[in-house]
Amino acid sequence: MTLTKRIIPCIDVDLDDDGNAAVYTGVNFEDLKYTGDPVEMAKAYNESGADEFVFLDITASAEGRETMLETVSAVADECFIPLTVGGGIRTKDDIKETLRAGADKVSINTGALERPELITEGAEAFGSQCIVISVDARRRYDDEGEHYVTVDGEEVWFECTVKGGREGTGRDVISWAKEAEDRGAGELFVNSIDADGTKDGYDIPLTKAVCDNVSTPVIASSGCGGPEDMEEVFVEAGADAGLAASIFHFDEYSIADTKAYLADKGLPIRQ
Repeated sequence: MTLTKRIIPCIDVDLDDDGNAAVYTGVNFEDLKYTGDPVEMAKAYNESGADEFVFLDITASAEGRETMLETVSAVADECFIPLTVGGGIRTKDDIKETLRAGADKVSINTGALERPELITEGAEAFGSQCIVISVDARRRYDDEGEHYVTVDGEEVWFECTVKGGREGTGRDVISWAKEAEDRGAGELFVNSIDADGTKDGYDIPLTKAVCDNVSTPVIASSGCGGPEDMEEVFVEAGADAGLAASIFHFDEYSIADTKAYLADKGLPIRQ
């Protein structure tokens, strides 16, 4: 049976100057601008026909603080589709508390890179379906990688980064994706630092490289400028889900319009 492709809106949440949770949108994880209230946006997306919803606390890891669980709980109260929450999750107890707050899945990046055993612990305690490993990848053109692809005539490898792409780790994305899968990750959330917020399309070489090397479902993220970009990442890269933010936040496209476009192209889409 062919699995339907999923359309997933995402909100990047931070604390404003008054300490309140707010949604921000930027380019390459920088120049963030206020976009809306996370609870109101969750409610709107729940009613829009989205297949799932992603809530990312974008500064929790960089600032060494916990995820804003009160806001997560308020979002969960308005969201009756699968909810993934990420940011600041470092321990099995963090996973437990995030799920208890109403998340269906947790997205982990820094905490898993620092201690890969966290993936195994989370999968064994809560089930692989709850554990999403987020990969913030950036292109590198040197000889320090393990897996290379040719992009525009140049050899490229992809490096795992942390703190919103501000710090490299030296870890090869493909090697890390395979290890995360082996440790029990139920899904891989692949973000391109280079494409983030550009609306120039997903990083197809990156997404395809991950999809070609794992059997775990892959969510493509960063760079979506419209439904045609989702079609490309599904057809050319083999992604299982397409995540987007600004095109939905600013009403450039609706979830319904996006699904209709993809269905017209013959892709299996949940209506």
